[in-house]
Amino acid sequence: MQRSWKEFRQAVELIRNGYIGEVKQVKVNIDGPPKAWDLQGEPIPEGLDWDFWLGPNTIERPYNSIIAPTIALEPSLWPQWRAYKEFGGGGMTDWGAHMFDIAQWGLNMDDSGPVKVIAPADGAKVGLIYEYGNGVQMIHVNEKGSAYCKFIGTNGEVHVGRGVLKTSPETLKGKVIGENEKHVYYSDNHYMDFLNAIRTRKKPICDVEVGHRTATVCNIGNIAYSLGRTLEWNPELEKFINDSEANALLHRPMKKEWKV
Repeated sequence: MQRSWKEFRQAVELIRNGYIGEVKQVKVNIDGPPKAWDLQGEPIPEGLDWDFWLGPNTIERPYNSIIAPTIALEPSLWPQWRAYKEFGGGGMTDWGAHMFDIAQWGLNMDDSGPVKVIAPADGAKVGLIYEYGNGVQMIHVNEKGSAYCKFIGTNGEVHVGRGVLKTSPETLKGKVIGENEKHVYYSDNHYMDFLNAIRTRKKPICDVEVGHRTATVCNIGNIAYSLGRTLEWNPELEKFINDSEANALLHRPMKKEWKV
């Protein structure tokens, strides 16, 4: 949805038109990978079919209100299933779905992805490096404050987050992209863009294949963190190269009652 926000569109068009020179590095600031289960079981609320809530997952866990609160209307009660590896992908998939998406967009990699994922040698859950075929490196950082995506080029930088656009040189922030320059898909209303796609049968600003590529980046990062070693990725075949252990983690076992 951030692709329909003006600050992200401006950032990407500055990058695509070479205003910061050749991009060498991208820093993505989001939380880290998921954590292991550490919750105690609680009584299942009346009316909740816990087995059905668990869905196809073969990993059985007891009910706990932290991962599935009965009232999810207050921010403090947002379901935290996303934080546990049994059910979600932590910050890497939660906010990663937003910020890795902007990195992919800026790098013009919507139909591809990185070719290598380098896990930190010390087992840390920050500092993972994605390397693209053109040599650009995307680094996962986890700093305090809001999520952001920072593109670093040979002639400048672009730092973008929700409601935030900072550039170096500073004059780039308000740069008007010329009519004959490169422009990305224009959308200033994400909901209307989707409705128009339904009516016209044209692709929306971020169609399912683009979303799949972003989700792939999120998940192969988690796999590298989990295994603690460098992985080579083939973005065309969408498989790790000569690594059956890593490839086995691309899918989860499913209960026999479920299938895709």
